[in-house]
Amino acid sequence: MKNDRYIMALDEGTTSARAVIFDREPSIVGSGQQEFSQIYPRPGWVEHDPEEVWAAQLTAIKNALKSARIGPEKVAAIGVTNQRETIILWDKTTGKPVYNAVVWQCRRTAELVDELKRNYWDTFKSKTGLIPDSYFSGPKVKWLLENVPGLRERALKGEILFGTVDTFIIWRLTGGRVHAIDYSNASRTLLFNIHKLCWDQELLEILGVPESMLPEPKPSSQVYGYTEPKLLGASIPISGDIGDQQAALFGQAAFKEGMAKCTYGTGSFLLVNIGDTPRETGKLLTTVAWCMGGKVTYALEGSIFISGAAIQWLKDSLGLIRDLSEIEVLASSVRGSEGVFFVPALVGLGAPYWDQYARGLIIGLTRGAGRAHIARAVLESIAYLTRDVIEAVREAGVEISELRVDGGASKNNLLMQIQADILGLRIVRPRILETTSLGAAYMAGLAVGYWSSLSEISSMWRAERIFEPTMGSCERNRMYMVWKEAVKRSLSWAKVLKEAGLE
Repeated sequence: MKNDRYIMALDEGTTSARAVIFDREPSIVGSGQQEFSQIYPRPGWVEHDPEEVWAAQLTAIKNALKSARIGPEKVAAIGVTNQRETIILWDKTTGKPVYNAVVWQCRRTAELVDELKRNYWDTFKSKTGLIPDSYFSGPKVKWLLENVPGLRERALKGEILFGTVDTFIIWRLTGGRVHAIDYSNASRTLLFNIHKLCWDQELLEILGVPESMLPEPKPSSQVYGYTEPKLLGASIPISGDIGDQQAALFGQAAFKEGMAKCTYGTGSFLLVNIGDTPRETGKLLTTVAWCMGGKVTYALEGSIFISGAAIQWLKDSLGLIRDLSEIEVLASSVRGSEGVFFVPALVGLGAPYWDQYARGLIIGLTRGAGRAHIARAVLESIAYLTRDVIEAVREAGVEISELRVDGGASKNNLLMQIQADILGLRIVRPRILETTSLGAAYMAGLAVGYWSSLSEISSMWRAERIFEPTMGSCERNRMYMVWKEAVKRSLSWAKVLKEAGLE
């Protein structure tokens, strides 16, 4: 492999599509990013326009190549990573989406999921490692098949294809020649048996999903196909596909059991490597981390639906800050939140509560409370929810000695120090924060020999800053106890509103 070749990662996120180009060191040599619209048809519903997402991804690719000052022929391979549970259904012949993408945050399937929980909780948990929740893909597919006129009939005729966003991007990049999904993304659908590594017939029947719609599950690191030359100007191997949170775990070089990372993005997602054997736990998810070289690695995951999005909410909905970067300065202007607690249950609560009817609250307000106290309470809520997940990890018998962090909000030094204090753990921030893109790049590069081994990747990982806890254990636990009381008051609140005719 020549030294003037590069690896491109496509990171299709919840609010934007990105393309990042890495060299062998690895260092970022170019990048592009294009935002796309968030569509809210009804309260609790979230959608994307698949054509806009596709256009944004193409724009990001072109801008990344321009930024790196290279042509597409210099790209040795492409790795894809994505917002995992979001679904797209499209016409097999024309390639046109039949409905907007239904986003992982969307809660339209809440009543359907209640039925699944009552009747099939153990079935889904034992086979998929997941807890029935509107978060996952399968119920969204069932909803579309039942609510878009004529769609189920077309699906039964084999006219409709399903995919998570990685599947759709790969299908489009290859000119419709490859309809595939990797094991990590498949494991987020509530349709995939993580023990047998295949679509599960019983689960397909429960959710009424025709198998003919489904993409072929594949390992995360192998050549899937090649880009259509007229799209990018070259035929480039697509040799990596992995869900965004699993990609971040891989990008953090968390290859040993017990190594953990937390990504602070729109939501926060904490994953712990648990090796080659799935582990049952009631409060956390068991998920496929990746598969390469015939070996599957699993992870425990705590999915926190709102973290960075809470800071965005402060800006867009409350107007407490004009720019996202202002929150650190504002929150630092007070020594503490002065008894103000914020529970960011804006789309329900994920792990370890799994309450899709929880709603956000601010509690503890007095005449002395101001903008700074609310801002600090928002940062503290992100850290408290992370501790909730860490406590569930410990209950599952897994001990963590440090937490590697990444994502946009991990740049906030105050938040990272608060996180270290509330957890009582060392927080380690890496030199490259783009660990999701990096993980996808590693997957693609390993498949084509650009990098040689996991040990080589481990040797390249570098810490940028370490945050040590400074808070005493008594204070830490006292504050956490109050946090738990605040959470109790947010649980099932949407049911109260519904009974009163207010939702």
